[in-house]
Amino acid sequence: MLQLRIDEILEEQGKTKYWLNKKMDNMCYRNFNNLISNNTVSIRFDTLDRLSKALGVSVGELFREVND
Repeated sequence: MLQLRIDEILEEQGKTKYWLNKKMDNMCYRNFNNLISNNTVSIRFDTLDRLSKALGVSVGELFREVND
């Protein structure tokens, strides 16, 4: 299964969720928090693109693979 590793990337870069939410044009906090917490079953391509650009990483780096 794939999970987003946004929290890890933010920690590595010394940035906060608040900073990222601002970079994401203040997307709905509920949706934003669900992304960070991996409480989502789908993600739009444009959201992945915005996340990768805001964090300065490739789309592939946003994910980690975990065993079920």
